[in-house]
Amino acid sequence: MLDVVRGWFHRFLSEEEAVLLSVIIVGTTSVLLLMGNILMPLLLSIIFAYVLYGAINTLQRLSVPHVLAVWIVFLVFLSAFFSLLVFAIPLAWRQLRALFENLPGILEQVRDTLATLPDSYPALISEHQVTMWLEMLNTEAGDLGQWLLSFSLSQLPVVITVGVYIMLIPIIVFFLLKDRDELIAWSLSFLPERRPLLDRIGSEMNLQMYNYVRGKVLEVILLGVASYLLFELFGLNYAVLLAFLVGLSVVVPYVGLVAVTIPVVIIAYVQFGWTADFLYLMVWYSIVQAIDGFVIVPLLFSEANNLHPIAIILAVLIFGSWWGVWGVFFAIPLATLVKAVMTAWPQARSELESEPIDV
Repeated sequence: MLDVVRGWFHRFLSEEEAVLLSVIIVGTTSVLLLMGNILMPLLLSIIFAYVLYGAINTLQRLSVPHVLAVWIVFLVFLSAFFSLLVFAIPLAWRQLRALFENLPGILEQVRDTLATLPDSYPALISEHQVTMWLEMLNTEAGDLGQWLLSFSLSQLPVVITVGVYIMLIPIIVFFLLKDRDELIAWSLSFLPERRPLLDRIGSEMNLQMYNYVRGKVLEVILLGVASYLLFELFGLNYAVLLAFLVGLSVVVPYVGLVAVTIPVVIIAYVQFGWTADFLYLMVWYSIVQAIDGFVIVPLLFSEANNLHPIAIILAVLIFGSWWGVWGVFFAIPLATLVKAVMTAWPQARSELESEPIDV
């Protein structure tokens, strides 16, 4: 057993770079675990900067000076950021409040519909099953009421936190864009000058993160806009709120789709009943989701972030248990980083062993 452990350490931790990489991973993970909530504005700003720097590179290839390109991209981002805060989010919030006010009526209609199922489909659904579903519905409704009460009592700190984020994020994004090269050079100054293993893993991680962040933001926008147009076309209630949730659902693959489809189906059924409008809406909603899964995702991501579904679910569970909602949101990029380290480390080591050492 000791020989196995000794062989493992000799294989993976026998070099200075491997030990340094292990220290970096452990240190970064510890900082995120202990200070993840405090660093959230910085993490969100890095996400935005990843997306925006592609536009800066495009402008620089068109001979636009770096500083001017930064200002152009930042002003466009600032306009979109505050337009979202001033128009879209308040509208979604008003629809959310209206949904909560109408929630008792919606739940009552769902109860009435469930109660008729044994008579309509006696071979498939029994009264015992309906009774169990109604008990679960009542329990969930009670839990939701308690959550709403606790949220209303504790929303002041949330509002203050969001206000701080709104002020900090644009400032941090600007300096990340403006001083990107200086910040990277300063960070690399703490590492050894000759670091082929770290450079290999860093390049792989940067590529994976850039592809994921850019693709995921575009996917959120495209799916959210398409869903909003569809819901507005059918006159569905709470169209902005539901489209906002559908767009965000792609951040958590598989789980997000199931979670957001349930309220869409319930609200559509309560509004339209078992009619042609309901069926057509569900068909077109399924088509939009299919286009996202089979067309948009392959175009945006290709094979760059090819994570297995089990790995995605495990990442959501693990990082969600560590950082709550934010952990769920960032589960996929964090899992992508883990994958990049796991794939690049052995490859880099094998290349190092095959390269001649300069004396």
